[in-house]
Amino acid sequence: MIMLLDKFVLGLPSKTIRRFYINLHGTCNIAPSALLYNGLKWWAGPLKIGGGSSVGFRCHLDCRNGIEIGNNVDLASEVMIWTKHHDYNDPHFATKGGPVIIGDYAWLCARCIILPGVKIGEGAVVAAGAVVCRDVEPWTIAGGVPAKKIGVRERKDYKYVPASCNIPFL
Repeated sequence: MIMLLDKFVLGLPSKTIRRFYINLHGTCNIAPSALLYNGLKWWAGPLKIGGGSSVGFRCHLDCRNGIEIGNNVDLASEVMIWTKHHDYNDPHFATKGGPVIIGDYAWLCARCIILPGVKIGEGAVVAAGAVVCRDVEPWTIAGGVPAKKIGVRERKDYKYVPASCNIPFL
């Protein structure tokens, strides 16, 4: 029943209602200036999203072990962040994992996948379609399957705010 309610509320054409609904859960803190676009799939658990951050269309946030997203972070459409997965060596296929932490000004491009326990450093960029199973250092560009360092992002005094590109009613 809860999952049905989640699907209904998170599908409403109002970013404000989505943010308010998730913030009702005691372990969640989404900044008022953060945007959550339509189609969000959210599995309840600790979630923090900093000011100016944007979570794109149809993203999947598995918060069971906690997700912390910094300020001015851009999650493009269909990004998946997982905090639990199965231990394929366990005779009972038990779950294991850890929290995911994403630093300020990071950019996760479309359809990338972040696996449990990963830390994405400040200013890092994860390329579209990448599968990240290890930490990404600050100001690094990572891509591929599995994701590896493919470049370096310039360290600047970035001032962009992904949430300022607000598309109404989505």
